[in-house]
Amino acid sequence: MAATTISSSLIGRDEELSTLMAAVHEADAGRPTLAFVAGESGVGKSRLLSEFTRRAREEAGAKVLSGECVELGDGELPYAPLVGALRPLVRAGDPGLLELPAQARFELGALLPGLAEEGAGSPGNGGGSAESERRSQAQSRLFEALLAALDRLARDVPVVLIIEDVHWADRSTRDFLSFLGRNLADERVLVAMSYRPDELHRRHPLRPLLAVLERTPQARRIELRGLRPEDVRAMAVELTGHEPSAEQVERLIRRSDGNALFVEELLAAGPGPLPPSLADALMVRVERLPPGAQEVVRVLSVAQPADHPLLEALAIVDDATLRAALRDAIAGHVVAVDHSDRYVFRHVLLREVVYDDLLPGERSDLHLAVARALESKLPGDGGPGLAAAVAHHFHRAGDQPQALRSAILAADAAVAAHAEADAAQFLERALELWERVVEPEALTDPSHIDHVDLLMRTSRAHRNTDDARRATLINEALREARAQDPDDPRVPVLLQQRAMAEWGLGRGEASRASLDLARRLLADDAPIEQRISLTISRMKLATLQSRYGETTALAEEVLPQLPEGRDGEILRSETYNNFGLALIMTDRHEEGVAALRESTEIATRVEDYVLLGIAFVNLADALQLSGLPREAREVTEEGLRKVEDNVPGRAWLPTMAAELAIDRGDYDDAAAYLRRTGRTSGNTRVNVELRRAELALCRGDDDVARDLIEEVEALLVDSLEPQFVAVAGVLRAEIDRRSGHPVGAREAVESALERLEFCSDDTVRLGRLALTGVAVEADVAQRARDLGDASAEADAIARAGVMLSRAEAAAAAGRPLESAYHASARAQMLRACGQDPGDAWTVAAARWEALDRPLAVAVALWRAAEACLARGRRDGAAEAAGTAVAGARRLGAAWLVSELEGLIARARLTVEPGSDGGGAVAGGAAGADGADAGDGAEDDPFGLTPRERQVLTLVARGATNREIGAELFMAEKTASVHVSRILAKLDVRSRTEAAAVAHRLGLTSA
Repeated sequence: MAATTISSSLIGRDEELSTLMAAVHEADAGRPTLAFVAGESGVGKSRLLSEFTRRAREEAGAKVLSGECVELGDGELPYAPLVGALRPLVRAGDPGLLELPAQARFELGALLPGLAEEGAGSPGNGGGSAESERRSQAQSRLFEALLAALDRLARDVPVVLIIEDVHWADRSTRDFLSFLGRNLADERVLVAMSYRPDELHRRHPLRPLLAVLERTPQARRIELRGLRPEDVRAMAVELTGHEPSAEQVERLIRRSDGNALFVEELLAAGPGPLPPSLADALMVRVERLPPGAQEVVRVLSVAQPADHPLLEALAIVDDATLRAALRDAIAGHVVAVDHSDRYVFRHVLLREVVYDDLLPGERSDLHLAVARALESKLPGDGGPGLAAAVAHHFHRAGDQPQALRSAILAADAAVAAHAEADAAQFLERALELWERVVEPEALTDPSHIDHVDLLMRTSRAHRNTDDARRATLINEALREARAQDPDDPRVPVLLQQRAMAEWGLGRGEASRASLDLARRLLADDAPIEQRISLTISRMKLATLQSRYGETTALAEEVLPQLPEGRDGEILRSETYNNFGLALIMTDRHEEGVAALRESTEIATRVEDYVLLGIAFVNLADALQLSGLPREAREVTEEGLRKVEDNVPGRAWLPTMAAELAIDRGDYDDAAAYLRRTGRTSGNTRVNVELRRAELALCRGDDDVARDLIEEVEALLVDSLEPQFVAVAGVLRAEIDRRSGHPVGAREAVESALERLEFCSDDTVRLGRLALTGVAVEADVAQRARDLGDASAEADAIARAGVMLSRAEAAAAAGRPLESAYHASARAQMLRACGQDPGDAWTVAAARWEALDRPLAVAVALWRAAEACLARGRRDGAAEAAGTAVAGARRLGAAWLVSELEGLIARARLTVEPGSDGGGAVAGGAAGADGADAGDGAEDDPFGLTPRERQVLTLVARGATNREIGAELFMAEKTASVHVSRILAKLDVRSRTEAAAVAHRLGLTSA
């Protein structure tokens, strides 16, 4: 006879429990951790987390918050686990939440009604485009508030946040987990998540998130496998009260595969033959309950999770019978009470088999009854989950009119909770139901929306997730609106929304055209706020594409129209942000700096710290691109002081600081700034990863740079922003150049130019791309010359000339950076043509020196040393190489140090760098008298004998060892020995490299 039907102790999970407890202690020491508990259903994830909860509280003094993701079959409850974890604290008046700043409580009030102070509001609720952007930033503010809450709760004791069944997590919850993974720094927080790997199909939305989070340094993955035979035996002893036979243990292992729940259920089925299926084994427990309890369990399979008032409202049985039935279900280990005093099934599989056992009509009736009972609680303190649950049950009940109405209300609740991705799912459902319902507009009371409005709302809900779907919905709405009324006032608004979707899809020209059309179609009597919103949207697109002339004209147009008051101030700050950048980049420097300074002052005055951060970044960026790195650094440091870490978008400031540090050659400083960005998303992530890739290339970590660039390229497929596309093209080309893939480098430059050249005024980035293009073609031309391929050489020189003309055009205004790019491009062009560069490289080095770009200086001197050696000017070569290698070593540019040391070794230069890298002198083989090689001296810098120089001449012509032997009257084996010695003396790995060195340094005889 069984002693019990559920194990009271945790069996076989000591190692996993120890890992979780170690993570708690790490969190307590200020090292936050993400723990992932993975395992199939029933394997023991919840049991492990339950025991861990007890131990964390008793042994580590931790505050444990727990919530679970709820599976609705056709959708999820927005933020369900977060609401479930925090609601008990709100009800209990936890001081950790009540002591949060008023603004943080306001943001959390979207999820936890009652937390925000009466009358509190979010700052910066402006109109037009400003308000639209603030709504798009609302989720970021909510996430910052949630992180601040966790940090405050963990001030005295470590906090453990448990989220179960994240395979059912809604989009908004997944976004928050991604945010935590990027932003946890030193909070005393452990986030433990459980999920079923078998639920993660190839396109499951959790898969990419786990791929990122589980690779982070703070991640711990605990995979629960089946119990071992000794654990199964121990469980059988505990549950049955006696030692099982070896045959019984073997059968249990075979049937359960070590799954703890299955072992329990198979043992609970009692003596006799084992049930033919697991479902039968699970139903045995339910069928043993009294009839009243079975009825309540069937209702709970639809209503879970359900509190007592909900079950009472469903009027299944009278109150006394209900209480008795619930006691029986709990005693029978079918039902349990969760941490929020709601009734739930002890295991999800129990619910599944009971739900599947319902008759179709019975299931629909129960869903309808639950929907009505839950609707009576609206509005309540259930957050967005309550409205979502109502919509789910009406939908499952098959009541299409009510399903339509409740889906729209659930979308409203999701938007209010900054869960637009979840709102999109409800609105998509409403679109499906619209044509199936009679007079659907009447069901949308009190909003009274029509189909066009519904399409507009659905498109807005997709703005952060799916630009393609967003554009499709907007175009459909435009067709309908125009068909109903060509002068429909919603048309300009729809065109504005379409423009934003087109920009997200990389269709820059179409985006601008849509905005221009919207402005033309706007009625004369349209609200001024709408006209301002359209103009500012157009101005921002122009700025993003570096169309500075357009930006200036649009800013001058909109500034006189801006209203008074706080909303007008915010719009003015936004406008000056773009206007100032455009003015500086078009050589109206003082006006531009003044405009951007005015933007910072306004943003400070209205306490809009997001705008403040943008203003500092734009000002620093403009100063840097204008060749004023020291001023740019001062502005960036000011921004870092004034904009706090929790402000959305602040990562741009340390990234700007890192970019400046890379330019001035302070790579350790750059790495430190990049560590302060945390993990990011969207364009912020692109910007950060580009700087990490550039830093890796500067240091010589080419493999790291390649991985980062490939990641960025995937994010930039449709981008039209020069600040990203141009830099990515330059870095990709440099990686391919170093890897010996000049064709790939050429394609990277040409692709970037094609995307930007006819839609941007960004002369700095176009100049940088053009210089890279000339350098690539110089490599190709030089290689072709080495191989005697005249056709390839001519083609490369022609391509280099086209690129040089672009660099010249970019530098036409005489701006410092563009002029430096042009000077280097001119020197590279001479290298491509095989001509004596004269002082071209030293001129380029001087320009870069004036801009405090030491790596560019060292590269120019490296090329100058090569050019001197090719023409026998060994003293000049030694001086340039010595200065360059000293500079490269100071920077930590390992790749350039390697190139220069190889050059110095091959040419047998004697370099004696002083503190500034100067003082190099030329040397040679033993017995050399130091005379310039150009005066006909017989010394050879590589120590080649006259015979070896004859062999090298034939190698350079492409002769084989047999052909060399025949030409020089020696055995083929002797020729092979000579070739091996030549390769060793030249410090090269192949005959092709030997030929290249011979051509460049003039070592071959005529």
